[in-house]
Amino acid sequence: MIKRKYYIILLFGAFIFLLQSCSKETTGTPNELAKNTDVKTFGGSLNESAQSITATQDGGFAVLGLTQSNDGDVVGKNDTSFDYWLLKFDVENQLEWQKTYGGTLDDRGQSIIQTNDGGFAIIGYSKSSDGNLSVNQGFDDFWMVKTSASGDIQWEKSFGFSGEDNGYSLIQTNDGGFLLCGTLDVSASAGQGNSKMITAKNHSGGYYWLIKLNALGEKQWSHYYGGTFTDIAYGAAETLDGSLIVVGSSDSEDLDITNNKGNYDFWIIKVSATGTLIWEKNFGGSNTDEARAIVSSDDGNFIVVGETRSNDIDVTNNHGAADIWAIKINASGDLIWEETYGGSGFDSGRSIKKTPDNNYIIAGNSRSSDGDLSINYGENDTWVIKIDNKGNLIAQNTFGGVDLDLAFDAIQLSNNTVITVGESSSSDDDIIENKGLSDLLILITE
Repeated sequence: MIKRKYYIILLFGAFIFLLQSCSKETTGTPNELAKNTDVKTFGGSLNESAQSITATQDGGFAVLGLTQSNDGDVVGKNDTSFDYWLLKFDVENQLEWQKTYGGTLDDRGQSIIQTNDGGFAIIGYSKSSDGNLSVNQGFDDFWMVKTSASGDIQWEKSFGFSGEDNGYSLIQTNDGGFLLCGTLDVSASAGQGNSKMITAKNHSGGYYWLIKLNALGEKQWSHYYGGTFTDIAYGAAETLDGSLIVVGSSDSEDLDITNNKGNYDFWIIKVSATGTLIWEKNFGGSNTDEARAIVSSDDGNFIVVGETRSNDIDVTNNHGAADIWAIKINASGDLIWEETYGGSGFDSGRSIKKTPDNNYIIAGNSRSSDGDLSINYGENDTWVIKIDNKGNLIAQNTFGGVDLDLAFDAIQLSNNTVITVGESSSSDDDIIENKGLSDLLILITE
């Protein structure tokens, strides 16, 4: 395997974010803001965060997150409970419109996609049963909203029982419907929906919960997968034959899970188009390894990204406390390659997206200033890396200030602009302005 160190790009000691023909210019020192990176913060006097981004058919992009404020940049919101917050930007990276969705309790948006009809599908979890919501089964429920291209609600659906049932991501499937991914709080549900008939008292965590909807939001099936500890599904991808590969984390070693490597593992399952379990695989070492996202590659395989604290078994090279860990598998779940990225501190990966030049953008966070990184501004910084189809590190970019700065998602648009989204509590170094406690953060690198 070609080592990543030959692919780290340095220019006069400053980071270069080389994205096809575009480079990150600097004014000469590593901790100066790149001239061609536009840093935008949005928010009010309380807490905001961006969790997910999608490119749009008009060349712009849309960002989903959550907002607590009812002042500052946030419009159309009356209280200080958390709501979903959707912001639409045009091809010139200017804000076109924004919408908030929710009720009087906490509602937290997690993932957005643009749908085939040009609208949007968004998911997260909600405690509300009023406002834009029609029902709540108890505490947190999956809450999905389907909107028009202008953000108007066309329909909404809640799914849950009496506990913390959290929706984390969704995809639109080839039949025009949707697959929702998250976790079922087995203990709090008192066995409701529990196909394995495990009673609440002998289950300490959650199951992967997959819900398949048709294009109108009608439920086609619902299935649960896991063991008797904590199993959380974070992402999914559809295979060429219409099956589904789902990734997340698990510390179980029974029931559906047959080969736990130690503590939490990347746990990856393949299910049929109707939810039947086809295979399941664990990847990791003897410490904690958590998968967060998956993307299909042009060769019919899949790249899964998350973080690892292990340095054994499947993990061959850990730089420090925790690293971004990416693995490539085929449609049968066989490991093709694995790579770690990071330094001696805590580094984690949160998303992976394919780029127009058939490489991959990974968004995450870092506390390191060594290894694959050369600077840290304080606390967590946003860290975005670009890798090729073999896992070689092509480029990277770190942004932040002295406080907490996090990246949760990133995309590369067709014009090669990279958009990174997350949250920031800083107001120094790279982060010019802070509006409140934490702001929704958007980094635009051209």
